[in-house]
Amino acid sequence: MLDLYYWMTPNGHKVRIFLEEAGLDYRVHPININKGEQFAPDFLRIAPNNRIPAIVDHDPADGGEEIALFESGAILLYLAEKTGQFMPVDFRAKQIMQQWLFWQMGGLGPMAGQNHHFSLYAPEKISYAINRYITETTRLYSVLNKHLADKDFIAGEYSIADMACYPWIVPHAQQGQNLDDFPALKRWFNTISERPAVQRAYALAKEIN
Repeated sequence: MLDLYYWMTPNGHKVRIFLEEAGLDYRVHPININKGEQFAPDFLRIAPNNRIPAIVDHDPADGGEEIALFESGAILLYLAEKTGQFMPVDFRAKQIMQQWLFWQMGGLGPMAGQNHHFSLYAPEKISYAINRYITETTRLYSVLNKHLADKDFIAGEYSIADMACYPWIVPHAQQGQNLDDFPALKRWFNTISERPAVQRAYALAKEIN
């Protein structure tokens, strides 16, 4: 049994997609970030950076005491290694998967997140900031589009790299992006959107919302 501490953000969706794809048994603990619940002492003991998602695994692979993890990329790597799922076995494919996972963590997520903030939520609309992050989001979409031109999935086979990137493409319209401008990315996006586990993950999120 896993405990998932979660809210309906792209980073939260990543881990829920994995859990649904892998068919793991888990309980959801909503952490309403709009109410500041991420700062509660009980949650901070699990996730000291006061960010969702986080997990507690009561049956870790080493057979020891329960283990708590925060940071969505680290959680995906942990779950993939524990289950042996959605991580390439081939050495070179694994390196491709890992570098694109970190590309999402260090590039696509933070830049799209700033795009969301300045375009949608900032009380003052600063045109320089909005244009900067929309332009950078466009560049990152182009990078992923080029990579996907000759492959179905980011590492050749469906993996945690796809699960990490997909939720950040879902709000593409809010990011000022048109998927028609990125045909390979659009094909990849539509393929993942049709996966039953992905659809379940987003449907369950609506129940919490």
